[in-house]
Amino acid sequence: MSSTISITSLSEFQLPIEGMSCASCVTHVEKALAKVAGVKHVSVNLATELATISSDQTTAVATLVAAVEKAGYQVKHREITLVITGMSCASCSGRVEKALLKVAGVQAVSVNLATELATIETVGAIPAEQLIAAVVAAGYAATLPAAQASNANATPSPRWPSWWPVAVAALLTIPLVLPMLLMVFGSEWQLSGWWQLALATPVQFWLGGRFYRAGWRALKARTGNMDLLVALGTSAAFGLSLYQLFVPNAHAMGHFYFEASAAVITLVLLGKWLETRAKRQTADAINALNALRPEHATVRRDGIDHQVGIDALRMHDIVVVSAGERIAVDGKVLEGRSHVDESMLTGESLPVAKQQDDHVSAGAINGEGLLLINTTATGAETTLARIIRMVEHAQAAKAPIQRLVDKVSAVFVPVVLLIALLTLLGWGLANGNWEQAILNAVAVLVIACPCALGLATPTAIMVGTGVAARYGILIKDAEALEMAHRINVIAFDKTGTLTIGQPTLVACQASADDPNAEADKNSLTDDGLLALAAAVQRNSEHPLARAIINAITEKKCEFPFATEVNTVAGRGIQANVAQQICYLGSSRWMRELGADLGLLAARALALEADGRTISWLATAPLEAAGTPVIRGLLAFGDSVKPSAKLVIERLQQLSIRVAMLSGDNWGSANAIGKQLNIAEIHAEILPADKAKTINDLQKDGATVAMVGDGINDAPALAAADVGIAMSTGTDVAMHTAGITLMRGDPALVADAITISRRTYHKIRQNLFWAFVYNVVGIPLAALGFLNPVLAGAAMAFSSVSVVSNALLLRRWKPEQTPPLNASERPPHAH
Repeated sequence: MSSTISITSLSEFQLPIEGMSCASCVTHVEKALAKVAGVKHVSVNLATELATISSDQTTAVATLVAAVEKAGYQVKHREITLVITGMSCASCSGRVEKALLKVAGVQAVSVNLATELATIETVGAIPAEQLIAAVVAAGYAATLPAAQASNANATPSPRWPSWWPVAVAALLTIPLVLPMLLMVFGSEWQLSGWWQLALATPVQFWLGGRFYRAGWRALKARTGNMDLLVALGTSAAFGLSLYQLFVPNAHAMGHFYFEASAAVITLVLLGKWLETRAKRQTADAINALNALRPEHATVRRDGIDHQVGIDALRMHDIVVVSAGERIAVDGKVLEGRSHVDESMLTGESLPVAKQQDDHVSAGAINGEGLLLINTTATGAETTLARIIRMVEHAQAAKAPIQRLVDKVSAVFVPVVLLIALLTLLGWGLANGNWEQAILNAVAVLVIACPCALGLATPTAIMVGTGVAARYGILIKDAEALEMAHRINVIAFDKTGTLTIGQPTLVACQASADDPNAEADKNSLTDDGLLALAAAVQRNSEHPLARAIINAITEKKCEFPFATEVNTVAGRGIQANVAQQICYLGSSRWMRELGADLGLLAARALALEADGRTISWLATAPLEAAGTPVIRGLLAFGDSVKPSAKLVIERLQQLSIRVAMLSGDNWGSANAIGKQLNIAEIHAEILPADKAKTINDLQKDGATVAMVGDGINDAPALAAADVGIAMSTGTDVAMHTAGITLMRGDPALVADAITISRRTYHKIRQNLFWAFVYNVVGIPLAALGFLNPVLAGAAMAFSSVSVVSNALLLRRWKPEQTPPLNASERPPHAH
C-alpha cells in the first residue's frame, strides 16, 4: 500500500487517508474534499487509502488536510530529520525553513541552529532527495542522519584538528597587529605594505574563503546572512588597503588596514570555533543517554548462552545479565535477585532492588547478582530509546518565543546593509573623509551578527531539557518547557500520585468489650488478631489481603494454617482456623451474622470518616452453632508518599495554588488533603469530570498543570495547559502529557517547574544580550566609536557569551527530598 504524496501536475494531489472502513467512509471523505474552494474533482480509493484531488488552483495541502480531519478521518503524517550544514546565523535557519515549506506536502518545519537539524513534518512519504534538493537550492547542504552516522563510522582518514584555521590565521595576523600594540610604547615600527599584503591575503581569501562561499549562496538565494556581512566588511577594508597600496598618493597617512580585515576574520573564526565547542557541550545529555546503549548482550537459547549484537535480540528472548553489566533490553526478571542502578534513566540515586517479576529497563546497570530477563521490548521500543527520542524532539523543537527572533532575523541583514550604506554616505558626504567612512561602514557590517539571536533560545532549551532528563524529568517539547514557567495552579490526582496507590494496614485493634476477656483463653492481642487475619487471607490476591500479609511479614510473626477457605461474594472470606470458624469482612456482613460490634463501632466510624476501609474479624466455635463474636477490626488506607507534603509546601512557596482531584469518597480525599495541607479538594469525580474541573480552574486566565498517572487521568492531562505524568503509571498518561517524571516521586513536579523557570530565564537573558549587542553596537559603529577590529571582537564574543550563559544551566540540581524506599514504591506498570 502506498503512503506517498505526489503532485502529478500543478493541480493534482494525492493524500494518504487513515480511518476509512467502508464505501460510506469514502463518500464522506470525497464530499468533505469537494467542498474545499478550488477543488474540481475528488476520487478516493478505499483499497489503496489514497485520495486524488484535482484543483484549478494551487490549493494549500494544509486546507485539504483540515477538511479530511473535520470529516473525522486522518491524513498520514511522517516526520523526517535532516542534518543541515552551512548555516551560520538565525537568518540561515529561517531561509532553510522557507525553502522546505515550499515543497508540496510539507506541513511544518523546525530548523534548530544549535543542533544543525531540520525536523520536517510531511503528509505521506516525500522522498528525502526532494527535501535535500530544496535545501541545496537555498544554498546549504543536507544529509540524512543515518548517512552521516555511517560516514562517521567509516575508517577515518588523517585529519587536522578543528582549531588549525584559527591557529594559522592568528600566526599570520599577529605581525599585522603587533605594530599597533607597540605604538603604546612609542614605537613607530611597521611592516611594509607589500609584507602586509602577503600576510593578509591568505587570511582573507583562503582561511576566510568560507565567508565568501556562504555569502555568495545567500546572494543567489536573494537573501543575506552573517557570512555575507563579514565578507562585505572585510573585503571593503582589504580593498581600501589595496587601493592605497597601488594608487600613488592614495596613502598619504602611511597606514594600511590589512590588519583590520585579517583581525576581523581571525576573531570571527575564533568565535565560531569556541561556539562549536560550546554547542557540543549542550548535547551532552543526548550523548550520555546514547552511551547507555550496550552493543552486545548474552542471550540464552536452547539452554546455551550466546553473545549477540543487540539488533539480533527478539521479543521473549532470555537475556542473561551478569553482575556489573548494562542491561540491553526492557523486560521482566525471570530468575535472580540484585540491585539495579537506574540513575541515568530515573534520576534515582540509590540502586533499586529487583527480584522475580520486577520490571527492568535497558541502559540500567546490574549490581551484585545474576539476572535472567524475559525480553518485552528491544531497540527503538525500549524505555531508553523512547527517552532519547523525547529529549531529541524537545531539543529540536522551537519555543514560541523563538517566533519573535525569526521575525527579526528575516529583516535583520537587509536593515544592517542599509545602515552600513547610510553610514558610508553620511561620513563621506559630511566631511569628505571617505577612508574613515568606509571603516565605519565596515565596523557596522562586522558587529551586526545575527548569530547570537539564532543561538539564544535553542541552546538554552538544549541544556535545560538535557539537565532535566539527567534527573528524571522528561520534557516532551519546547512549548511545554516554556508554558511550565507560567504555571500558577497545579491539580494533583490523588491515588498513585500523592499516595502510594496501594492499600496498607493502618490500624489493627483487638476487641476489649468482652466482660470475660481476662478469663477467656481465646481473647486476642493486636498481633494475635493480625495472625488470624493473615491465616484467612494467606492465598488471596485481593489488595487488602496483600496489605495484611505485608504487615505480618514486617512484624516477622508466625500465623496458623487455615482450611476450608470460602469467599462470600460482596461480604468477605470465611475459613477454619485453630478449631474455630473465622469470619473476615465488612460491617454489613457482621450485622447479617448478628455479631455485636460493641465499643469498637465508634472507633470504626471515626476511621471511616478519615477515609479508611474497615474489615472485621469475628469467630465462632467450630462444633457448636452460635452467634459469631467480634475479635477486632482492621483498617486500611492509602499512605501518603514521603515527599508529597514537602512538594506541596514548595509549590505554595512558589506562589502556586494546589488542588487535588480524586474519584474516591470525600472522607478519603479530605483525610489526604488534611495531611498535605491542601484546602481545595475535588472528590467523587469521574474521568470526564476531571477534564471539566481543569477547564474550571483555567478560568480567569490561570495556567493550569495536571499531575496524574492513570488512564483515567488522560483527559485531564490533555485539557491542562501542561500535563505532567508519572512514568510509574500508564503509557496513555505519558503520551498525553507534555512532561513525564521518570520516578513516582511528586517532588519532581516542583523540580520540573524550577528548571522550566530557570531555562526560560536564561532564554530571556540570552535574547536581551543578543539584542543589546546589536542595539548598542551598531549605533556606536555607525557613529565612529568602534573600529573594525573591536567590532569583530565584540561580534565573536556575543555568540560565545550566549552559549556560555546557557551552559550555566548545567549546574542546576533538584532540591534534595527523601527518596522512596522499596516498600513505598508503587508497583511497576507492565
